[in-house]
Amino acid sequence: MLKSFFLNENNMFKKLASDVMGLSDIGKIIDPKDYDKVDSDDYILHEEEEKIYFLIKSKTDEYCFTNAALIHLDGDSAVSSKRMLRRFAYKTHHFSHVLLETAGNIDLDVEIKFSLGDQKFSIDVDRKQIEKLKDLYKSLVKIASIQRKNDDKLAMSHQSLEAAIGSFKGTFGGNTTPETFAALNEYVYNWKSAKYDELLREDFGQVFEKFINN
Repeated sequence: MLKSFFLNENNMFKKLASDVMGLSDIGKIIDPKDYDKVDSDDYILHEEEEKIYFLIKSKTDEYCFTNAALIHLDGDSAVSSKRMLRRFAYKTHHFSHVLLETAGNIDLDVEIKFSLGDQKFSIDVDRKQIEKLKDLYKSLVKIASIQRKNDDKLAMSHQSLEAAIGSFKGTFGGNTTPETFAALNEYVYNWKSAKYDELLREDFGQVFEKFINN
């Protein structure tokens, strides 16, 4: 029993040392054939044809990039079993500041960094998998570009709509009938709904398929 106690203590010390040195945070890129073996797969919306395109797993975390969202299983440390599940839909969380940091001579890892909405991510990956990580980098850069352009288009569309409404008010003034006002209100609602559906893109599967070479 005493031997078992010291073995457990030694294992605990190794895990703590790994946390302190940052080794537990070095992730591995998971092969697609093993996606069904990771925890993240349980939270994919398979019923709505959501699909995993890229997955990084460390001792404490999983970063699962699907066509519709980033699913992050966040572990506190290597010695804790508690995990927090967070889902960041691309429709409401946009990528920015995408960076790839390559390894130095003695580094064990490379690093991909990005912001998703107001959340910042920094993910360490085994340096041997740099070529695969480059595919994710290209995908995120492209998605960020599409989202930025669509945001600009949406802003310009709103400006055009406000100008049109202002012109309408100037033309009709206080002579607008309830029927005309209701028709205008319905038109504006339908117009905005169509623009949001068009420009706030939900699915980026085509981008991942283009750049990721599994």
